[in-house]
Amino acid sequence: MQTSLNVALGDSLERAASTSSAILRIESLHKVFSSGSQEIAPLNGIDLSIERGEMIAVVGPSGAGKSTLLHLLAALDTPTSGEVYFAGNSLQSLSEATLAEYRNRSVGLVWQRHHLLPDFTAAENVAMPLLIQGKTLTSALRDASERLAEVGLADRAEQPAGQLSGGEQQRVAIARALVNGPDLLLADEPTGDLDQRNAEAIFDLMQRLHRAHQLTSIFATHNLSLARRADRLLHLEHGKLAPAEEARVTRV
Repeated sequence: MQTSLNVALGDSLERAASTSSAILRIESLHKVFSSGSQEIAPLNGIDLSIERGEMIAVVGPSGAGKSTLLHLLAALDTPTSGEVYFAGNSLQSLSEATLAEYRNRSVGLVWQRHHLLPDFTAAENVAMPLLIQGKTLTSALRDASERLAEVGLADRAEQPAGQLSGGEQQRVAIARALVNGPDLLLADEPTGDLDQRNAEAIFDLMQRLHRAHQLTSIFATHNLSLARRADRLLHLEHGKLAPAEEARVTRV
């Protein structure tokens, strides 16, 4: 696997094998939002260690902070206090340039809404992260076509994304998340907009890709039947994250 941030090189991010089995470590993580005179704390002192290769599901009621947690792990937001470590390096200690490299190269993101550009082809949408990285259009489209084939959409590569079905669009989003060969796959309600049949198909695909690419995957979901298929099931509520067997997951 190509992982880890080499902070000794200053602002550069290098892909290198990490000897640590814990790819992510969270220590005393707090996030507080202000709403008028009130303060809302969706995350209130979370500690968690995630081993390389794990697939983890996070469940909990709407508004519990599942999306907030994923945003912090992806370095799309910063905690009020506490630390997130990736391959032993604190994200809070990194420069903006290094964090941008982390988000582009080490993290693949899949959202409930696919956020595709409807007038661009499936291949062009998947190629976007590579173009941001500086690859040529020819090289980026070649890699994009390979990822689309892997998600079963080789014959749809030249189709405008806006003309694809919901399930196909989510497959394109997954291909886009994996095109840079990330270490982490973070998915926020990836099946939330799909019917049960398509939700099962997308989750089966994500499990297969998780194994094939030796990913560490963390997904938030309200679908408890899918969540139970993960290696670990965690429940987030009232700012606390606990193993599901210690929590009342029936309220999800």
